[in-house]
Amino acid sequence: MNNYNTPENPEFLNEYLVHIKLVQLLSERTIQGYYEDIRLFLRYIYQNRHDIDSDITDIDISAFPRSELRDITVTDIYNFIFYVSDERHNSDKARYRKISSLRSFFKYLDKVTHTIDRDPTKDLDIPVPKKSLPKFLSLNESMRLLAASDSSESKRDYCIITLFLNCGMRLSELVGINIKDIDFTENRMKVLGKGNKERMVYLNDACIDALKKYLEIRTADTKAQLEPALFISNQRRRISKRRVQQIVEDTLTAAGLDGKGITTHKLRHTAATLMYQYGDADVLTLKELLGHASVSTTEIYTHLSNENVRNAVESNPLAHVKSEDDNKD
Repeated sequence: MNNYNTPENPEFLNEYLVHIKLVQLLSERTIQGYYEDIRLFLRYIYQNRHDIDSDITDIDISAFPRSELRDITVTDIYNFIFYVSDERHNSDKARYRKISSLRSFFKYLDKVTHTIDRDPTKDLDIPVPKKSLPKFLSLNESMRLLAASDSSESKRDYCIITLFLNCGMRLSELVGINIKDIDFTENRMKVLGKGNKERMVYLNDACIDALKKYLEIRTADTKAQLEPALFISNQRRRISKRRVQQIVEDTLTAAGLDGKGITTHKLRHTAATLMYQYGDADVLTLKELLGHASVSTTEIYTHLSNENVRNAVESNPLAHVKSEDDNKD
């Protein structure tokens, strides 16, 4: 486990963290988020019930009695949500994540360990925040990004940008690729997605060309022959996530596309959007390609397309031309 499984936590919290890691196979990032949310909630409950006059971040919850979990009500949870909204200025998205964390935690206490008699989150009535449309690059902007990367004289960097824009993979998936994962016979590549789930990514001509040109240089590097990773740093070790982010940031700047809020994850959105708008990819196909657990996650690209259609209609130069006389037939 990570550093959140410590003696500073009550035993039941550590048990929960082990459960969501080993049984539910949640990612480290998700586990860390759930842990921070639940720890804050337990500190809030403990502070209020024991009338502790100190900063909430200093509250020691290691002795939080397991029995007190049974006394937590939906009112306690509403008060906590009000607290993080009013005093900690959490956004709608941050508040909803805390609710998701608490629902997971209390469901575990109810269904798995039977620590509580009733799950208080079942009575929560909190509106789901609207999903915002993801940022992405247009087709023309994507071409500019590729052109800027191609002029960098780095076959590695060009290959990274090409895979992001054509395959829609996550940053962690790209960094985790090994040379042996590439199958040029079938023109596909194995990646490890969320929850350690493997999936195959099919490679188009642009990806194959970029990979082969990069591998000519990569495999010729005798000092890096023992490193299994596809993408390596100047130290001949697997490239870090942060270094890939820097490559993307530098390329965006070179293309004149900095300041648009584009990240490696937004390049994943770009790939999905381009495939949906210009290709024959339907929502179910995109779901498999992107490795989404639920089709509802993928459906945002249909909304995105509808929004673009609306914007196109509104931008028509005739959009605001109206009849001079509404009374005429």
